[in-house]
Amino acid sequence: MNDVKLRSVMKVSREQVAENRQKILEAAGRLFRDRGYEDVTVAEVMGAAGLTHGGFYGHFASKEELIAETVAYTLANAPGADRDLAAYADAYLSTAHRDNRAGGCAFAALGSDTVRESPEARAAMTDSLRRQIARFALSAPGATAAERRQAAIGSWAAMVGAVVLARLARAEDARLSDEVLRATRAWIAKS
Repeated sequence: MNDVKLRSVMKVSREQVAENRQKILEAAGRLFRDRGYEDVTVAEVMGAAGLTHGGFYGHFASKEELIAETVAYTLANAPGADRDLAAYADAYLSTAHRDNRAGGCAFAALGSDTVRESPEARAAMTDSLRRQIARFALSAPGATAAERRQAAIGSWAAMVGAVVLARLARAEDARLSDEVLRATRAWIAKS
């Protein structure tokens, strides 16, 4: 095989590796958000990605590494980063988002679990928290930068907490679940 053909094969191979890695991270993100870190096996992640279990260690050294990289990937690719605080709150505090745990916010689905994960996973979530607060502070109400930051933090905490509570109550009391979302949207809108 000549050098040109060999380089072409190697390039395709690297592209396929990158594509497979992305499939793994996307599948892991959905499964982890839906069921939590502990209730998902590596074999399930690989199956959901359409890959064999044996290929896992070509991408990650451990499940802990997969968790940390999935948190970073999922948060870096979260939708809505371009919206201002009010528009984001309207979409975030919707029944569609509440009901889409596997495709929804990693903070609401995994925040309390990530506290017990590796320093890398916690750092990825903390970095995303910093970015989210900074983004929301650009459009949050307030006369000063400090007031806008405070409003951004309070609003983001209220949104995440509301989705957690709405998901918790949904099966037992759907009306209360809906009310939590509505009341939080209203509170943020008038803040």
